[in-house]
Amino acid sequence: MWINTQVRAVRIVLEKSEIRSGAAVRYTTAGLPASRRRAYWREALSSTFGSVDTKVPAEVDHGSIHASPLGPLQAVTVEGDAHRAERSRRLIAGSDNEEFVVVKLLNRGTVHVEQNSRESSMAAGQLFMYDMARPIRLIVPERFRTQSLVMPRQALGLGESGLQRITAVPLGGDSPLGRLVGSFLSGLVDTADTYQPHTGASVADHAVSLIRTLAEEQLGQDLRDAPDASRMLLLRVQAYINEHLADRNLTPETIARHHHVSLRYLHKIFEHEGLTVSRWIHRRRLEQCHRALGDPRKVGRAIAAVAHDWGFVNAPHFSRSFKSVYGVSPREWRNTALSAAGEPDYAQRSGGTTACPADTA
Repeated sequence: MWINTQVRAVRIVLEKSEIRSGAAVRYTTAGLPASRRRAYWREALSSTFGSVDTKVPAEVDHGSIHASPLGPLQAVTVEGDAHRAERSRRLIAGSDNEEFVVVKLLNRGTVHVEQNSRESSMAAGQLFMYDMARPIRLIVPERFRTQSLVMPRQALGLGESGLQRITAVPLGGDSPLGRLVGSFLSGLVDTADTYQPHTGASVADHAVSLIRTLAEEQLGQDLRDAPDASRMLLLRVQAYINEHLADRNLTPETIARHHHVSLRYLHKIFEHEGLTVSRWIHRRRLEQCHRALGDPRKVGRAIAAVAHDWGFVNAPHFSRSFKSVYGVSPREWRNTALSAAGEPDYAQRSGGTTACPADTA
């Protein structure tokens, strides 16, 4: 997922197989001749964080990367010397990882980050986030250490406008929640390669929930400081939707009535999300089904029942929608996820029987 497929002049030898295979990946300049370290380190950074144009000093003294899979996330620790990294629109167009965001804790050093027409300088101990789908520039002027979680953009459920407001700024500041998330992320990255697959997936869910809560807290604070009350209403509506996704009677009309606003006004506050109210509900339901179908604890639950749990009434429609978003059928995703978690093939466990069309898709 994270390995840049461009042909490079330097071949990196991995201590273990690539992340694609589910094993940890390590890069280090230790033991390399000084003449090879610069090219090696540039390649290592690009291979870990996608297609980036990286500039490093003529002499590289030290650099190491440790990346481990953690459910749908990647946990990455990087230590190294000063460098500059830029991801342009051209590089984004040629990459396959634009659907991810990076949440980064700076352990040592300083970082200057630029994204979405915003510039911030980060100090040791600060959290920040950047979006792989948008141009980004990172300037690291001195030796540094970072710990990162790379996660699907959709997992945060913030929408385009929310993501644009939350990137390239310090996350959490001195808030108790910010300190909690920073401490949790650091411990999680340090221990990522010690978990069994199904434990790692569960821990990853908690990490995403904490980061989403921190982002929503910060967005809410920003909105309290702004005169636009409609943005605050948008956050309340999205929270309400998340709490009532399983209700098959959840509609724009019922949401508008609950919040005492007109249907027209409800649609208006969603304009900047890039999705209608109904599409936002639909997307969140699909995300919950995707998570549930990959959970070994729910292996005995029929696919159609999982879809029904999260508000889908029509099984064939659910199956088509799922495949259009994730590129595989619900059954294919479940088999892949459970196989990665060390579970027997779901088709074998279910005896090849089907509950409805959604189970066979």
